[in-house]
Amino acid sequence: MKPLHRRSVLRSILALPLLSTTCSLADLEKSARKGIKVPADRDRFGQRRKVFGSLPIDVKFSATDTTGNLLLIEQIDDKKGGPPRHVHHRQDEWFYVFHGSYVIEVGEQRFELESGDSVFAPRDIPHVWAHTGDSIGRLLIGFQPAGEMEAFFAASTKLDEIPTGPDLARLFREHGMEVLGPPLPTE
Repeated sequence: MKPLHRRSVLRSILALPLLSTTCSLADLEKSARKGIKVPADRDRFGQRRKVFGSLPIDVKFSATDTTGNLLLIEQIDDKKGGPPRHVHHRQDEWFYVFHGSYVIEVGEQRFELESGDSVFAPRDIPHVWAHTGDSIGRLLIGFQPAGEMEAFFAASTKLDEIPTGPDLARLFREHGMEVLGPPLPTE
């Protein structure tokens, strides 16, 4: 029996959540070795995803494109608000505002962002953000490494609404995160 190479095993594991809805493992392996164009207002895999049944996201680049190193999503906010305060234990997170106004807190720091601004949130530092503008907001979010977050978004897009209490805490915990508090107030 041939020994398994670590990179091949990791690619296979990271591709599992996507295999049933996108393409073959061979296609995924090839995509990690070529340039990829994702048109404006489109998802990398041509899917229309909504986190918790209402928040549109488009995957721009997947764990399968970056051998597990990076996930980029575009989040489209058509109302004010954001997720609960939380912490990622295994991912760094980066936010870039394409359009709109956001408030992002990283640890004890509070940042007010407008189009063109960005913020980095290191792993193990609690953070929270909210869309605060009156118009539609567009936020590019990067996660490094990628795999668990891609699985989190796959799970959350299967739900019709945001879970509460222990169900929300369990969903976050299953993907290497902890819920630490409520969302930011937007008024």
